[in-house]
Amino acid sequence: MSNLKQGQYFLPYNPKLIAKAKEMRKNMTPAEKKLWGFLRTFPLKMWRQKPIGHFIVDFYCPKLKLVIEVDGESHFTEEGKAFDRERTQILESYGLKVVRFTNDQVLHELEAVCEEIMGFIPPNPPL
Repeated sequence: MSNLKQGQYFLPYNPKLIAKAKEMRKNMTPAEKKLWGFLRTFPLKMWRQKPIGHFIVDFYCPKLKLVIEVDGESHFTEEGKAFDRERTQILESYGLKVVRFTNDQVLHELEAVCEEIMGFIPPNPPL
């Protein structure tokens, strides 16, 4: 993993991705915007478009070590599925939990998506 720096909470990240992550924050998909409306009120700090390793994850909660991905059409091709499997394995190798939702789930079943995310908070969450 060359060219990676240690970031906050000791996760590696590629500094070259910072500008792209900022741009992605300004141009979120409709599903990401809708989910961010909920995550902004999440009881624990949540980051959006966070560089981790050589990737930019959609949402990240450092206290829970939880990555939340919102998948659109490109994720359902064979190539997209293979890339996501590899990406998930790498993120999990950092000790992270990866949960994925489809754009359709977020746009049409937001309450269920939010309930599932809330289920990751332990009874006595780290503050």
